[in-house]
Amino acid sequence: MTTARQALIDGTERLRAAGIDSARTDAELLLCHVLGVTRTRLLLVDELDHDQRMAYERLLSRRQSRVPLQHLTGVAPFRRLTLAIGPGALVPRPETETVVEAAIRWVRARRDEGTLPQAGERPLLLDLCSGAAPIALALATELPGVDVVGIERYADAQAWGRRNLALHADAVQASSSSLDLIDGDATDPGLFETYADRAALVITNPPYIPNGMVPRDPEVAAHDPHEALFGGPDGLEIVRGLLDTAALALRPGGLLVIEHADAQGERAGDAGVPAVVRAHGAFTDVVDHDDLTGRPRYTTALRT
Repeated sequence: MTTARQALIDGTERLRAAGIDSARTDAELLLCHVLGVTRTRLLLVDELDHDQRMAYERLLSRRQSRVPLQHLTGVAPFRRLTLAIGPGALVPRPETETVVEAAIRWVRARRDEGTLPQAGERPLLLDLCSGAAPIALALATELPGVDVVGIERYADAQAWGRRNLALHADAVQASSSSLDLIDGDATDPGLFETYADRAALVITNPPYIPNGMVPRDPEVAAHDPHEALFGGPDGLEIVRGLLDTAALALRPGGLLVIEHADAQGERAGDAGVPAVVRAHGAFTDVVDHDDLTGRPRYTTALRT
């Protein structure tokens, strides 16, 4: 006989031995997935039957080999949302939630002071390199009465984004907002003629890892799509292209928000995102910001 408590102890020990920092949490979430229960009800389960034990064993073995937890459960939390996720899309990170929070606060503050939207308009918010659409969906469900457009060029990521939009369509509608997911290259200026001088906000979590660098986490290196990770020889090639399209789309005074690696902040000098934004010439009030762990995480700027 195997109880849920025994299975959880064994699973935690095995994942910890595999070098997984979140071993206890991952073991719990995998067992919850197998049993179809919430974490608060997990230890109310008594004995696991044969099929449940075998299913848990298979998931533990795959997690030990560093398959992402989200690929095994098929879901990933992001702010107020539970997103469908799997191979072909970047797994959303908690750090990105901080970036989205900054954008949401800015929009709310502009509304409170009466500068957004302009008379007779709804705010247009663009999410570039939208992937599975975590950022776009957070904006569309947490900010009422906005028009959000997510732009993504890779078919696998687009498929996850459209699936998530279908899952959360009611929440978007309840917010009186709209969300369109566009197939396209977010660095192509021709794609942005429709949005020229209209966007109040452009936000992006672009590929920013230098091509020759190997990500620290095996889950990222082996399972996240490389097109969502690598941004050219110095990691900033796509960022430079996005600055051109963001400058085209943003109205004067509109906000640009760019997520970056912790080594690409202000201290990186000319190799950092803040310096690249300043050098572009179309933006002012360039400020770099830390995430909740105190690491440099994103840059904001205003369209001149």
